[in-house]
Formats: sequence, C-alpha cells, structure tokens
Amino acid sequence: MMTPPRRHRRSPWLTRWHPLVAVGFAWALVSCATPETPDEAPAPTAPAVEDIAQREQELLTWTLGAKYDATQANITFNVYSSRATRIEVWIYNTAQGAQERVSYVMTKNATTNVWTKTVSVATLKNSYNVTGTVYYGYRAWGPNWTYNSSWTKANNTVGFIADVDSAGNRFNPNKLLWDPYALELSHDPVNPSNADATVFASGPLHRYKDSGPFAPKSIVLPPDTTSTGTKPTRAFKDDIVYEVHLRGLTKQDTGSGLDAACLGTYKTAGQKAAQLAALGVTAVEFLPLHETDNGNNDTVASTAGDNYWGYMNLSYFAPDRRYACDQTPGGPTREFKAMVKAFHDAGIKVLVDVVYNHTGEGGAWISGDPSTYNVMSYRGLDNPTYYSLTKDMKFNWDNTGVGGNFNTFNPTARNVILHSLSYWKDTLGVDGFRFDLASVLGNIYEHETATHGGFEYNRDNPNTALNQITTQLDPRPEAGGAGTDFIAEPWAIGGNSYQVGNFPAKWREWNGAFRDTFRKDQNQLGVENIKPSDLAKRFTGSSDLYEDDGRKPAASVNFMVAHDGLTLKDLYTCNSKNNSQAWPYGPSDGGEDNNHSWDQGGSAALQRQAARNGMAFMMLSAGVPMLTGGDEFLRTQYCNNNVYNLDSNKNWLDYAWTTDQSNFRTFTQRLIAFRKAHPALRPAEFYKTNDNNGNVMEQHRWFKPDGYVPDASYFDNAGNHALAYRIDATEFSGETVSAIYVAYNGWSANVNFLLPWPGNGKQWYRVTDTCSWAEGANQVVLNPGAADLIGGEATSYGVCGRGVLVLVAK
Repeated sequence: MMTPPRRHRRSPWLTRWHPLVAVGFAWALVSCATPETPDEAPAPTAPAVEDIAQREQELLTWTLGAKYDATQANITFNVYSSRATRIEVWIYNTAQGAQERVSYVMTKNATTNVWTKTVSVATLKNSYNVTGTVYYGYRAWGPNWTYNSSWTKANNTVGFIADVDSAGNRFNPNKLLWDPYALELSHDPVNPSNADATVFASGPLHRYKDSGPFAPKSIVLPPDTTSTGTKPTRAFKDDIVYEVHLRGLTKQDTGSGLDAACLGTYKTAGQKAAQLAALGVTAVEFLPLHETDNGNNDTVASTAGDNYWGYMNLSYFAPDRRYACDQTPGGPTREFKAMVKAFHDAGIKVLVDVVYNHTGEGGAWISGDPSTYNVMSYRGLDNPTYYSLTKDMKFNWDNTGVGGNFNTFNPTARNVILHSLSYWKDTLGVDGFRFDLASVLGNIYEHETATHGGFEYNRDNPNTALNQITTQLDPRPEAGGAGTDFIAEPWAIGGNSYQVGNFPAKWREWNGAFRDTFRKDQNQLGVENIKPSDLAKRFTGSSDLYEDDGRKPAASVNFMVAHDGLTLKDLYTCNSKNNSQAWPYGPSDGGEDNNHSWDQGGSAALQRQAARNGMAFMMLSAGVPMLTGGDEFLRTQYCNNNVYNLDSNKNWLDYAWTTDQSNFRTFTQRLIAFRKAHPALRPAEFYKTNDNNGNVMEQHRWFKPDGYVPDASYFDNAGNHALAYRIDATEFSGETVSAIYVAYNGWSANVNFLLPWPGNGKQWYRVTDTCSWAEGANQVVLNPGAADLIGGEATSYGVCGRGVLVLVAK
C-alpha cells in the first residue's frame, strides 16, 4: 500500500488469516497472482449490457434464502445451484451437537437453477418436534459425488468420484452447508464447543467426516419491525467519517454510563452515539459486521487463531452475532437495527466495511494440492459460479492474499453482492458502505492472455459488480438527499489492482496518495522528494485524480492512518513496526514495512505537534476527512501495525486519558467544529481561479512564505518545503469570515510568512497554531477575538519548524 507493487498493507498471506488455521492446518493459499498450475482458463464471452429495469425489479423481489409466508404457516427454502444433481434441506431444532429432525428433497427449476422446498410449520412442530427457532442447512450432490439412495451418514463413502472434477465441482454430501442468503447464523465453525476444523474439509483425510453436528446452522427469521429511524440525507462532502471497530469502541468504556453487561456490542455502540456526535462525527464507519468466525477469540489469552478485524466473512446477510448483547435467534438483527436508529437519532450515518472480494471459506489447505479445501457453503453448492478458477478448474485465482477471489463478474455471484447491499441498506438501515479491496469488484477475467494472472481490473465494463452497484442501487447525489454512500478501498494485490483515482463515477475512494504525500513530507525530509505542487493537489481535493472523470472533491476520502497500519500517534512515535511483542500487544504477523513513520527525534512534544499537523491536514483539505477511532485522543497500538488478530485490552479503545490526550481530543473536536463552520473548506466543486468569462475570482490562491504567488519553478521544486494558501470565503454561501489562510512549514526550522490581503477593512485573527508553544486545552479558538488579532496584509508571522497556522479574516 505504501510502495508498489504491494499496495495493501496487510501481508499477502497471513494478515487476515482465517482462524481455522489455529487447529494446525496451515492453509498454504494457492497463489497471490498465479495458481499452482500455469494453465489459464479461456475468457468467457462478455455478457451483453443487461436491462436495468429488469435488474432493479430483481433486486426488489429476490426470494433466495428461507422465508415465512404472510401467515407464518409455511417456510419456503430457495437456494441456487446450476450444477447440483440433488439438494436436500436438513432441519434441526438445536443449533449445535444434535442430529437433524427431518430432511426434505428439494425441487430444481431448470430455468432459474433455484432449488425449492416449502414446509409446513405445523408439520415441523407436530411430526418432528421442531418448535420455536427453525435451524437448517443443505446437503448437495453433483457430478463429482453422485447421489445413491444407499448413502447415509453411516454409509458416507457411497457415490464419491473426486474431491474436485474437471468442471470445478466440489460437491460433498457429508458437509452440511449454510445458506448463502441466511439472515443469521447460529454459531461459528470453530468455537469453544468445537475445536476441530477438519470436519469442514475435503481431501483424503477429511472428506468422509460429517460436519452436520458442528456446522453453523442457518436461522429462519420471522419478520421484524424494529425501527432504524430516519436516515440522514447530508451531502457526503459535509461528513466527518470515524472508522472504528465495533467491539473495540466500547469494550472497555466503563466510565460513560453504558450498559456494563453489554460492552463491546451493538447496544453500547448505539449508546455511544451522543458522545461521537459531540466530537463532531457525522458518519461512523464500522469494520466488517457480516458474520465471521471470531467466537473463539476469548478462549485463550493470546492471538492464536484470533480474527479480530473480521475480514473473513461467512455470510453477507447475517449481522455478526458476537457483537450482539442479545445472541438469541433474531437478537443480533434487532439489536443492530436499534443501534442504527440510535445513530440516526443523533444525526450520524452508519457506514459498514464490506468484504465481497473473498469469503471465509478460504483457500487450499496444502499448496499444490487441489483436493483439500473447506466445503462450508458456496463451494459445496456451486464452486465455479461463486469462485474464480484456473483453466483446469481445480485452483482459485487470488488477488486478495487471503483466499480465492469471489467470482464478482459472474451474474449469480454478483447478485449475492447486490442483494446483500440492498438488504443492509433497506432493511437494516445502513447509509453507506466501504468496500474492502474494491478493485476485485472491477475484475473481469482475461484468461486467454493471462497478462495479470487471470484477473484484470476494468473500470468501464458495465457488468462488473463495481458498475452494477452504482447502476442498480441508489448513490447519494452530490448535493445530498436520499441515497447511499459508496466508498472504495481502491487497491488489491497483484495485476493492475492499484487504482487510486480510477474508479467509476459515483464512487468515493480512500485516497492513498493523500496519506502518502503528507506522511513523506512530514517524516522523510531529504529522503522522499515531495514538491509543493504535490502538497497543493492534496490540499485542494486531488483534482489530478478525480476531476478528469467528472468527479468532485468529495470523491477523495482523506486519511492519514486507517485500521490496517499505525495509529496517528504511532505514525509520529515509531520508526518502524514492532509486531512481535507478546500478548496483549501482539504478536501479529505481516504488516507494511515502509510506513513513512518517524519518532520526531524522540521528543514527546514534537510527536504531539506532528499528530496535530496530521489532523489539521485532514480537516483543512477539500475532500472528506476520515479519522480512525481513538486517534482523536492519541491512541497507541504500541507500534504494532497489523493488529488484525489482537482482540485484547491493548487494542480496544482506552478512555483513561492523560492531560495530553484530553488536550488532543479538544484540539480535534474544535478543528472538526471549525471545518463544519466553514463551507469554504468543504467545496462542492474544485476550487477555481477564474470563471467562464475570464474574470479572476481568486476563490483560492497559493503563496510562498515571502507573500508572493509561486510560479511553476517553485511549485515543481522538491527543495521547497513551505506553502500557504488563501481561500476567499465570500465565494461560499453561509460563510461568516471573509477569508481563510493556512500556512504549512515543512522545514525543520522556523519560517516567517508574510500574510496576504485579508480584504477591505479586515484583519487576520489566529484560529490555531499547531506549534508546541501553543499547546493546551485552548489551542483552537473557534471565535477569535482581540487577543487573537495578528494584523493585516504583509504582517510577518513566524511558523515553527513542521508547523501549521490557520487564520481567518474578519
């Protein structure tokens, strides 16, 4: 993620490893860019552009999954498989450890490839003693494992031909499969009651093991009327995004009046809404909340097998049960919706990090061995539909680094993504999504040339999941209103997957160029060559990345750090990562080696000053700022930059603040308030210097420290490290000042800046100076008065080494 070609700061193999590894079977994933076999699959014929009206109707009327009828007298089970020869639905009255009560053969619709069975609730109750919650799963047969009426769980070798055949089929009736459309799952595959992950695997050692008693069961949910409140309609350009782990947000927050019995859950996250609103947050972006295998995290005080971040999703529809205080069937869904309402009532959008590029079924257990894979859900229902396979159909293509690519270019697999998004936004009330490794959603499969190892990002193909998301769903208009915010992490691993600035219209992006430019300039003076023109582009919304395709400054999500890396404090405290520490600080594998970090010579005061600069860069730039939870009070991860597996009290947010931490939070809170108070910092369009008639508007103007406008030779000289700009605030409706002036001194020593014209009859007043001399609880003054008067045009102001100055004219 820092230096090409690896742009993602997770290890390409281990950093979001599935916790099933904990049992000792190291899943040696087949490949990051090439499979075990060098053969390439032939390129599929590109489907024609589909009828939009028909697709929209499909999104509204999808019936896959298990649903009660209107009277709740019957349940209809629908599951897709184009290749199965027989599917049975097995029904249980207990989630784990018990045998099925009854099984039914399903009927296939040859046109839609949907297998269906309708079951009477009364029959389940009276004949099979299935009362209350209905748990279920599927068993499937196909060409590689043919159906024979003599097959039973006790006679389970009957019909076996191969673990995988030449068509990519991986059917195995010994494996109970959860429904890809299940609205909740009963438990995790590996949990305190089942430490044996091998029951889910194929291959010569495991294919005959029955996973039924141990497998997560899909849950049939009755209709729920829990309200999600009224969605905010705020334009994305006006948002302050707060990225945070849901469990970590409140797990050790014992002093805020939260429900002490429910810390780390949806319930207490919702109770935190008012405090986040008081900070100034307008959109909370949670790390993945789809069901994932993390229920075993607390069994031992170590990182062994832990899946804290949750990037190995088991279901794209089910809210993660572990984050619910009420974990009874239906409880996670109700509690999630109540949390959304709490945030909506506080005016805060709820954004969710979604992982549609790969699934929690993972990759090959043994490198080069096509036989041994997990068969849990998608893989056992229709492997070639749901996963991208090599020409021999036995291995997965992978540019996620943690398992095979989900087949996002396949219409059926793509529908899973579209239906999931539709469910989370329309039923669960979510306002927007951040897409993990979103380049994979733009993949088409160019297997004939295999220039990029079997996958190829294509921005313009209308049938990629990437384009179908914004075509079929409802992107929020630039000016605000009803709709959904779509945010891409615009990179993956391998091929042409680094695509910052190259996503389609209506997509927002994590702007890695913003992060890297400011990090390098702050922390690597004389090592990295950052020009004033580079700084200028990032301050003003990165028009070089987004303007050419018609997008606006709000396409740029500006961040200095994110969950996968150093915290803001650690960026300026740690010279390198330290991921090998003992529990509860680690150990964590992987992590980016080139962090552009620096400890500021070991000075704690300068470290805090540098962090203030990092926060200021985000809050003073055009685009949308994103801070990571805890950065507002200088949270540390103790130099661990890949805490994906660290579910400990040293990774949860710690609210026992020092005075310095409290002061930094106040600095952040007031800087956010300053941004929200000034529309000039949140432009809808890229700043202009003249209108269409050639009239100078001076909406935005750059200055050198000497007060003169820089020419190209100054802008393009990496030896210059000081830059200032003046925004004519009178050009923006709702402004209360006539101008805003920002000066940044990237040098290590003081630089004097001569101030520009503040406007007729106006003077410059100081809002903040990030330099250490000004540090304290009142370092940001929102309504500067006489004590903050600096002077008029040509007044000289000394900005300390590596300092930021903000003035307003009034």
